[in-house]
Amino acid sequence: MLQIVAIGLGAGAAAALLFASVRSGAILSILLFYLAPLPILIAVLGWSHVAGLVAAVSASLALVATFGWSLFFAFLAGVGLPAWWLGYLALLARPAADGTFEWYPTGRLVLWSALLGALVVIVAIPVFGTDEESFNAALRAGFERLIQTETGTPSGGGQAGGADTSRLVDFLVVIIPSTAAVLATITNLINLWLAARVVSFSGRLRRPWPDIAAMTFPRGAALLLIAALVASLVGGLPGIAATVLAASLLTAFGILGFAVLHAATRGMASRAMLLSGAYAATLLFGWPILLMSLIGIAETLFGLRARLAQRRRLPPSDDRN
Repeated sequence: MLQIVAIGLGAGAAAALLFASVRSGAILSILLFYLAPLPILIAVLGWSHVAGLVAAVSASLALVATFGWSLFFAFLAGVGLPAWWLGYLALLARPAADGTFEWYPTGRLVLWSALLGALVVIVAIPVFGTDEESFNAALRAGFERLIQTETGTPSGGGQAGGADTSRLVDFLVVIIPSTAAVLATITNLINLWLAARVVSFSGRLRRPWPDIAAMTFPRGAALLLIAALVASLVGGLPGIAATVLAASLLTAFGILGFAVLHAATRGMASRAMLLSGAYAATLLFGWPILLMSLIGIAETLFGLRARLAQRRRLPPSDDRN
């Protein structure tokens, strides 16, 4: 037990340093900030969920001692507890009939990453405003101050291209909540993957490495996405919250779409080129993730991979008649 507590304290110190590095303002500090959940996940996957919980709480308390209580809640709710929960779920298992263990499904871990990413953003919405008007006004004021700082424009002063700047600010106000949810979802998944790799290299990973191409989602996830998309049409903060949830779930279904693509291209001579092209197009243009999301939704509702596997097993038809 003493070793677990010591590991947790060390991981907590590392997580707190990574989280606090963003206050330096350096470009590299942004990357370090997004890696703050990594030590906690390593502690959970390599030792136990108790070590991860110690890491999350000790990191929060270390930030309190240095920067005050505001960062305590920001870290604990936005980084510490989500990382601990993902690691805890990743190690859940139950005995199977053949004597092995049935581990918590990979697809559900992806969904939890999306739900946690959306939840972190939704919880932060009231900090900026208690209604849609005040929320948008607070975001707009923040972006205007940022642009003034970057361009050296004095506050309240006229500037050339002011109309373009105003349109840019309006655009950012609309997309930032959903973009933050997408980024939080991706960050959760990357940190979980990195932690599993690190622990696997050390030989401490108890869970076998999953076959990502076989990942599945429960059908209810597609229904939840449809409900979130419909609710996003509602005005006010509920509509913004629904948009955030829809964006994070679309990201998760996009990842499932890539899993389908991995499965569908197995055995193809051009597999590497097709996969590389799909990933490159998504990174460069962004919009292909929507196509992958549609594939993921279709897989969940209609079982595309099962249909494809069945077609591959069918004997060739006789077309001579």
